[in-house]
Amino acid sequence: MNRTERVCCITQILCNSPNKDFSLNVFAQQFDCAKSSISEDMKLVREAMNALGYGYLETTSGSKGGVRFVPYVSDEKAHQILEDLRQRFLEPDRRMGGGFFYTADLMFDPQIARGVAMVFARRFAAVDADVVVTVETKGIAVAAFVAEFLHLPLAVIRREAKVTEGSTLSINYFSGSSDRIQKMSLSKRAIKKNSRAILIDDFMRGGGSIAGMKEMLAEFESHAVGVGVVVSAGKEHAKILDDVFPLLLLDDSEGEVRININL
Repeated sequence: MNRTERVCCITQILCNSPNKDFSLNVFAQQFDCAKSSISEDMKLVREAMNALGYGYLETTSGSKGGVRFVPYVSDEKAHQILEDLRQRFLEPDRRMGGGFFYTADLMFDPQIARGVAMVFARRFAAVDADVVVTVETKGIAVAAFVAEFLHLPLAVIRREAKVTEGSTLSINYFSGSSDRIQKMSLSKRAIKKNSRAILIDDFMRGGGSIAGMKEMLAEFESHAVGVGVVVSAGKEHAKILDDVFPLLLLDDSEGEVRININL
C-alpha cells in the first residue's frame, strides 16, 4: 500500500475501536513497513481526525509506544446534536396522554443514539469506569454506543429473569412513572464485584429506575460513578442535577424542552 491507502486503513481501524490501545508495531507488521513510516502516517491521521471534529488521536506511553482514538464532540457539535433531538421532541404528534411521549423511534434511531452517546462519552470519559449499565429496553442502543466509545462492556438489566441468563439477582423497586412496585434482574455473570459503573437510561420522571439500578449495583458490591439520562421530566431539575446528568430537560407544565447547558 502507498501512504494514502495506509492512512485511510489506519483511520478506519482506529475509529472502529475507540479508546483501544494500538502499538505502532502492530501497524508496521500489518502493512509490512517500517515503524518510522507508521509514525509519519499517524501525523496525517491526527490531522484528519482534528479536521473531522469527532475525536482525536492520543499517544500512549510505554516501552512499546502506541496510539488510541478518543471520541470527542465539541461544544458546538454537542449542542447541534441535542438541538436536533429537542426539535424532534416538539413534534405535535409525539405527546401522548398522561404526559408521556412516544420515543421509541428516537431511541432506536442509530444516528440519534450514536450522537447522544458521544455526548455522554465526553462527559464520563474521565470517571475510570469498568462497565456501562442500562435497563431494558429503550436505553439499550444509547448505552451500547457509550460502551463502544469508552471501550467498556455493557450490562443490560432485565425486567424479568430469563433462563438464558443463568443464575440471576433480582430486586423490587418503586417506579414513580407507573406508581407501582416493579422487578428487575441481572445475571450474576454480568458485573464483577467492586465494579465502577456508568448508568444510562432513556427517560427519567421519578428516578425509580435509576434508584433501582443503583440498588442492583449494591448487590454486586459495586457503585455508580456516573449517571446519564437522555431526557429528564418534571419540575425538580435542580435536585435531579445533583446526581444525574440529563441531556434534555422537559417541563411538563409548559410543554417546553430545554437543552442542559452544563455539558
